[in-house]
Amino acid sequence: MRSLTGTVCLAALLVNLSSATLAQSDETDVVEAAEVEFTESDEAFETTSWYLAMQGRLNLSENRLVSDVIRNDQIAFWYEERDYAPLWIKDGKATKASQEVVFALLTAQEDGLVPAEYKADVMFPKLQLEGDDGLADFEVSLSQAVTLYGQHLRSGRVNPNKINRELVLYPKEIAADLLLQQIAESDDPLETVRDFAPRTGRYDRMKQHLKHLFVIRTKGGWTQVPEGPALKPEMTDPRVPLLRKRLIEAKDLAPDADETDVYDDVLVKAVKLFQFRMGLEADGVVGPATLAQLNTTVDERINQVELNLERRRWMQADFGDPYIFVNLADQVVKVVSNGKTVHAAVTQVGKPYFRTPVFTDEMEYLDFNPYWNVPYSIATKEYLPKLKSNPYALQSKRIRVLKDGKRIDPGRVPWNRYSRSNFPVRLRQDPGPGNALGRVKFMFPNKFNIYIHDTPSKSNFDRSSRYFSHGCIRVEDPFKLAEIILGMQGMSRAQIDTIASSSARKIVKLDKKIPVHVAYLTAWVNKDGSVHYREDVYGRDKILASALSAGS
Repeated sequence: MRSLTGTVCLAALLVNLSSATLAQSDETDVVEAAEVEFTESDEAFETTSWYLAMQGRLNLSENRLVSDVIRNDQIAFWYEERDYAPLWIKDGKATKASQEVVFALLTAQEDGLVPAEYKADVMFPKLQLEGDDGLADFEVSLSQAVTLYGQHLRSGRVNPNKINRELVLYPKEIAADLLLQQIAESDDPLETVRDFAPRTGRYDRMKQHLKHLFVIRTKGGWTQVPEGPALKPEMTDPRVPLLRKRLIEAKDLAPDADETDVYDDVLVKAVKLFQFRMGLEADGVVGPATLAQLNTTVDERINQVELNLERRRWMQADFGDPYIFVNLADQVVKVVSNGKTVHAAVTQVGKPYFRTPVFTDEMEYLDFNPYWNVPYSIATKEYLPKLKSNPYALQSKRIRVLKDGKRIDPGRVPWNRYSRSNFPVRLRQDPGPGNALGRVKFMFPNKFNIYIHDTPSKSNFDRSSRYFSHGCIRVEDPFKLAEIILGMQGMSRAQIDTIASSSARKIVKLDKKIPVHVAYLTAWVNKDGSVHYREDVYGRDKILASALSAGS
């Protein structure tokens, strides 16, 4: 193929022929007409051959649908609009850029993706194809593969809200024709393709850690520490050298540590650091939970990192500034401003039965000395049986009964007639120190009725696992959080304390709404390079792994 530039007459003929027209015409007549028109130009005949090869390749029935988003008809339309000019071929062969992109497909596992989904192993030998038919096969195949690969980098391999209704996320997708056009207009196609991935430090750090894990796997994995009695400070145990080696591999211990059988202070400090990174109680005792984390295989960690890279692809790159980030798996809330964490606090989140959903919204106001409107599920499942036994059972908690917005005497309510499907009253707790929401709640109105709030139950914040709520997010030291948020609009801590210490309810609106991102990450890498893993308490890793496995 010497040239891909046809005459205007040929272009008009082929571009305007719809599939319906072709179906009604005799294919031989169409080809013969083209041959008669252009027999005087060998170059034009080759162009005709290229057009027909491209049309035939784009119309193959098995390539009609690449994915839910990347459709083959979008790719066909894009090529038709550009008069079938190739993207990956020049001077009768594959371009250097196409070779680079094929290599990117072959190494897609660096992003936690699956090269086989893009037929990368098949694409590589197609680089050597010749002739119009062969080159058209390569051209279309690579565009199909790249559009799927780019979409996966852009918004993930699976749609989160389709695999789990508790994940209320809608990743930003891009149509195939727009994706290809961006590549076509780029001076560096490979870099453009890579740019479809999240361009954030959060994502890049995870990718680097995944590469590190691949290296560990090629070396045979990590040292395993045998089971046995819990290791406590100053104990002597033959497993200590193996523990020391494992902590050096984890980079929690310097490689020049003393080699003895004694579980000394240096080792204890390293174990505490390891426990902290795993979300365990950092007590320095190597018990069953710590041992299980030490002996987690590198393959298990690779899978965990790949799952969380997928979650990162679901997230928007720009979280806003400032923003609030809640990681349910870590049970921590952070306030980030100008790229720096200005406040972090532990939280209590939904029990496994009352799993807190994943979503993004905007904080609009703080509610001081709030009422607690008892959720319907709690009112009917937990409180109704008590009220049937004693109509005044909730008075000590200052929970009132309301109907049509007015308080009524609980002793006059026919509780025995009510049930979970028939509960025509509302329960509301008065503001005060015993209120379930404490002295303040942070409101980012959403359909789940989830918010961050204070709580009178402070003791559970000391635990390493804090899944205690009915879905809302209880925060330790809520007034510090309020000080950080309201301080951004000039309110002092003294003003906040004055409002909170009164018994009067008060709404303080934010001058600027703050994005709140409620996420579920079981693995991440901090800016300091420290790697953190968390237990999959909600079982969402398993759901995601199953969905990804079904798609590969």
